[in-house]
Amino acid sequence: MRDMENREGEDTTSDIPGHKCPLLCDSLHGSMHDRDNSPMMRAVFRSTVCKVYRFQTESSRWMLVREQMSESPLSSSLPKQLLSCYIQEDMRRVQELCDLCDLSPYWDRLRTDVIAHYSQLISTYQETLTELNKLTGSSCSFKASCSKSDRYLEFIPVNLHTQRMQVTCSQRTVWYDVVTVGAPADHYQGFKHGGLQRLLIKPDSDNKSVSSAYCGISYSPEESSRAREVLSSVSQLQPLISGLTEELLQAALEVNSQRLQDILHSLAHRTEQFVHALKDELVKNALLALHTARPAYHLSNGHAHVTHDNGTGHRLSSANQDGLRPSIRRQESIPQHTEYDEEEWDSVWTNVALSLNCIIAMVDRLQERENRKQEVTSQTQNDVTTTSHNTDPSRAPWQASLAPLPDPSPSPWQEQLVPLVVTLKECVCEAVARARCAMTFVLLQGAAASACHGQALTHRRDAVFSQALCAVVCGFVLRLYSGLEDKVFLLQLCEVGLITQFEGLLSTYSDEVGMLEDMEMGVSDLNRVSFKITEAKSEQPTDLLPTVTGLRGCFCVEVPLPSETYLLLPGELRDGRDLRVHPLLFNIGINQQQSLAERFGDSSLQERINLRSCEMLKSYYKTLRDKLPNLTLPCSQSPLAVEDLLCSLEQSLEMKKRKNVEVLWLAASVCRRLNGVRLTSCKSAKDRTSMSVTLEQCMLLRDEHTLSKEHFNRALDCMRSSRLQQGQIVGCWDPERGDGSWSGFRGEQKTPAAPGRHFYPVALLLVTSHLLVVWLILSMVVVIGK
Repeated sequence: MRDMENREGEDTTSDIPGHKCPLLCDSLHGSMHDRDNSPMMRAVFRSTVCKVYRFQTESSRWMLVREQMSESPLSSSLPKQLLSCYIQEDMRRVQELCDLCDLSPYWDRLRTDVIAHYSQLISTYQETLTELNKLTGSSCSFKASCSKSDRYLEFIPVNLHTQRMQVTCSQRTVWYDVVTVGAPADHYQGFKHGGLQRLLIKPDSDNKSVSSAYCGISYSPEESSRAREVLSSVSQLQPLISGLTEELLQAALEVNSQRLQDILHSLAHRTEQFVHALKDELVKNALLALHTARPAYHLSNGHAHVTHDNGTGHRLSSANQDGLRPSIRRQESIPQHTEYDEEEWDSVWTNVALSLNCIIAMVDRLQERENRKQEVTSQTQNDVTTTSHNTDPSRAPWQASLAPLPDPSPSPWQEQLVPLVVTLKECVCEAVARARCAMTFVLLQGAAASACHGQALTHRRDAVFSQALCAVVCGFVLRLYSGLEDKVFLLQLCEVGLITQFEGLLSTYSDEVGMLEDMEMGVSDLNRVSFKITEAKSEQPTDLLPTVTGLRGCFCVEVPLPSETYLLLPGELRDGRDLRVHPLLFNIGINQQQSLAERFGDSSLQERINLRSCEMLKSYYKTLRDKLPNLTLPCSQSPLAVEDLLCSLEQSLEMKKRKNVEVLWLAASVCRRLNGVRLTSCKSAKDRTSMSVTLEQCMLLRDEHTLSKEHFNRALDCMRSSRLQQGQIVGCWDPERGDGSWSGFRGEQKTPAAPGRHFYPVALLLVTSHLLVVWLILSMVVVIGK
């Protein structure tokens, strides 16, 4: 929710709609033209459809409500970038596996299977990327629900739209935004065996049986996750350290002391992060395990048995299976001898720290020498000046000739630093090479487990994550564009991050259980996505689209802004600070299948998801209050504070009430009060999603803008049916026309008769469900009697 004072209208409280309503329309159109026609909005949101309604408040004032629905080219641009990242990562993994050099037959066979697995993924993703590049026109920004099972459109979200409601009343304009999207799920592979949450559990049991059968080295999922983090850290820090050393040499060439100190401070910070990542005990143990997996170790030890003291239960025994050997190359930095010194790795990362200390000491010595030299020169000049005043002028030249002259051939700073910088780079490269091999060996086991189940599981997780990421990026960009002038929001974004709340309407019955399991995992994977705000090269639409880079589990989305807007941001954002999102998922099934699930099935999955998200929401709010105790949150007409809303949400979840939609409303209220991003999903983002969004909009109009209670149902029917009624459609503005005109608007047009009210037979539905139970019981009695 965002507020914006509107200064163009003088008085909009007249009871004569024909006189003052056009003034509201002009004012609303001006704000639309300024905000929605900016280069940023035009680049990210397209094919906009707008509808404007007029409703009456309890105080007999008129409010103007404008709905806007847009598509986004991010639906296809981000999946293409993700596919490119996946292809590059898998190709890099294949090369890293080959760089492990000689392995024992058992591990060599696993490596061969993993390389084949990655090669199959690369081929599939390259084919998908080729097909996506062929999309043109409206296909680039929208995937219809009828195409959700298309093989080549797996990575594109279903029915992704941004919904914006602009409310103008009493010279005040407020925006309410929500992103609607089909539940992130892999419809192409289907849900016969469940979703990701269920499928990811199966490989563990199979992997344990394989490991116990072959007595291989075993690593837990937590260790595999740490290995990915180490690989990501060293891959990011190595080029940063290399770049800073080049800048250091350039500053030394210019003899710029202040710049030299600034660069040295950054270099020390990055090197400290690098060393901290290498000191992980997992790296040391993995290097020892890699040594025991060498053929030379087996030849010298026969049936050796090695036990680590880190509590992970790593074991090794000889295995004499014959396997295909991939093309490998020798890597001299990895020890191949039969004896391995466990302290050798400590000396490797210690050399990095010592090399940095040598550079710091040399810079201090050079600066000290320069300062002493300047003091001597200044003192000499003072002595010469004093002597010239106290002696005969004819003797001044002779006296001046006795002054000490500077060193005619001083050693340049760069020449002193070059050997030390080269040493630091060599130590970093050696440490990276060893750490990469060790962590690749750790990941080999997990990759082998995935390879046993084919590429379907990895493919499914990548596709679900792609759909979830597209929706979150759309919501993040929309929220950022709307809050660029809000210093409180930008401070919250920097210090704590942004809440992104998914509202799910899936049932826990039949195929939708698998969809919910996919969605849960896709939302959870968003925890490791970071955002950065960058300066756009130009205001061309292609230069203003967000881009994604990184590896699985560590992606970064860069959001470019025009130069004029970028320069107005706080320094923390312009310095490239990582911005985090906190994804949450609250799901309540609302259709008839959920009734069957609650009576005859199981809804524990939904309960677990909601309870976990509630705890995460409470943790986020506690962190927000601890870091920013004086932060002013958006105002609301509700008398309840955020703490009260969270308490009510927790109590509502403990009630375990059937189809408890109050959970969704409370979670959405907390999200809006915390400047968060709202996303609503069902199977295809059509019927259930549209019903939920329109109900939420009318409830906001009632609670925040005093919509007349007797007109609530009429407003709801009006928004859902798009027909003229008491809250009539004042006009539809089409931004594609370019002339700023309002299509369908006539100042003196008469209001057609309102459509008839829809009475839903709720009582009949309840009776029908009970009759169904009675019918099932009677059928069983008849069968037993026969």
